Amino acid sequence: MLGIDPGLTRCGVGVVDVLPDRRVSLVYVGVIRTPADAELPARLLAVSEGIAAAIAEHRPDAVAVERVFAQQNLRTVMGTAQASGIAVAKAAEAGLQVALHTPSEVKAAITGYGSADKAQVGAMVARVLGLAEVPKPADAADALALAICHGWRGGATARDAGDAGGLTPAQRAWRDAEKSAGKRKL
Repeated sequence: MLGIDPGLTRCGVGVVDVLPDRRVSLVYVGVIRTPADAELPARLLAVSEGIAAAIAEHRPDAVAVERVFAQQNLRTVMGTAQASGIAVAKAAEAGLQVALHTPSEVKAAITGYGSADKAQVGAMVARVLGLAEVPKPADAADALALAICHGWRGGATARDAGDAGGLTPAQRAWRDAEKSAGKRKL
């Protein structure tokens, strides 16, 4: 499972293996960096090449990308949206399943709290993966959180699970809890 935290200056890339019992192991984590003063085409090309290299090297089953959300800084949201589009296109080019997850969805999956801060997300990513410290910068931890979130929601493990629905008992419980929580919000 490849998670991508899109950005032009720093694009987080994290690869994990997610087993049907929800155990997760780290395969790779890194950040594609581009200079803020470089021309946009060069920056987009660097992000594209970095994502393509991660896909080619690690051969993920699926790609999870952070869904772009509104921010007050238009320049930041535009760069994030452009990097997100590159990530989705590269995954599609490789024939991979693509999923988009909102930041609050990822935070809820990793910490149990949709409004968790970056430190809480990083700490839980380190804990889930058995790491001695939180991956740095935060973009790297966020990319891993995206990959874990998608894997836990059935993205990487559904086809490996044994029941007819393709979900493990833990994944079915997760799905049922999400459905129940969604009904209460209405």
